[in-house]
Amino acid sequence: MQVANLLQRALKLDYLTAEEGVFLFENATTAELMYVGNKIKQHHVPHNKVTWIIDRNSNTTNVCIANCKFCNFYRRPKHKEAYTTTIAEYRQKIDELFQFGGEQLLLQGGHHPDLGLDFYCNLFRELKTMYPTLKLHALGPPEIAHIAKLEQATHTEVLKALKEAGLDSLPGAGAEILNDRVRRRISRGKCSGREWLDVMEAAHQLDITTSATMMFGHIETNYERMEHMVWTREVQDKKPAHAKGFLAFISWPFMDEDTILQRLVNKRGTYTGDEYIRMVAMSRIMMPNIVNIQASWLTVGKQVAQACLHAGANDFGSIMIEENVVSAAGAAFRFTADGIQKAIKEAGFEPQLRNQQYEYRELPANIIQQQLDNKTMIVD
Repeated sequence: MQVANLLQRALKLDYLTAEEGVFLFENATTAELMYVGNKIKQHHVPHNKVTWIIDRNSNTTNVCIANCKFCNFYRRPKHKEAYTTTIAEYRQKIDELFQFGGEQLLLQGGHHPDLGLDFYCNLFRELKTMYPTLKLHALGPPEIAHIAKLEQATHTEVLKALKEAGLDSLPGAGAEILNDRVRRRISRGKCSGREWLDVMEAAHQLDITTSATMMFGHIETNYERMEHMVWTREVQDKKPAHAKGFLAFISWPFMDEDTILQRLVNKRGTYTGDEYIRMVAMSRIMMPNIVNIQASWLTVGKQVAQACLHAGANDFGSIMIEENVVSAAGAAFRFTADGIQKAIKEAGFEPQLRNQQYEYRELPANIIQQQLDNKTMIVD
């Protein structure tokens, strides 16, 4: 294998094997990977816009029996800090979301042993009745698999019922690394990698749009990273012609603060910004059939995320009005609507507000006024 040959094939949108991806990742320079990742991005999004979204990441419950070794968020059943969010609390959260100009609730939680399909269908219906314009980007493949096991139902049956109750799109949560050698060590209580992929295939058959994710930088090998991308690419190729399938791919480095996994594998300090930039570029190279690649500013910070916009990323994600899971493991970066737009402009791009379907939105009036007020304060 030769780096130059692989890069040329990538520019032609050829599918590289996992072995070829490893060779490229381990032997190409960062500049080479960034150049090719950026070129592939320009093929998909031939303009200077970088998208972002206003949403709120809320949790249905923190009760979970999956026992993931990288999670500080969950509590066991009957723990004194265990909770299930009430309708009154959802009202407050959603009212605030709309006040901030958002329209989407990213709704996830733990594997609660007592919350089945009826609970989620009733919750979705009630939220949509109270807020007809609210978009529910909710649950994720492990939660779908968990509900299916509780109900002794198929993934398709669960997804169809949730869609009819108000589910708009399915996040890519719980992918971590899809290889089961890794999953058995870090998230044994979650669905297998194959089941994660099967849930996504079922969602695409029902024309439910989804996203795909990867959490890297713990016990996985470079091959397992590339294998993860190849499997994701294969599922995208299986989607029906009418379906959008995976709208985006988002990767982030393992946040290890005080987690069991950090203590077990002693990985603190091994992540670098350069590695993340290279992984974003490899995402573009390995998955040329996925249009949008997101830079995870929440975990890597502003400057690294800005560099990723020149390495293949075309999306800056959300301002994250509320986020509890990754933050509990040490991700401390924050953005306001004004700040995220400034960061995109500083990187040389035009910020463009979007919805979950990656359709453009006009800036809400309250955000425009806030920006005008900020400018006035600077002038004064």
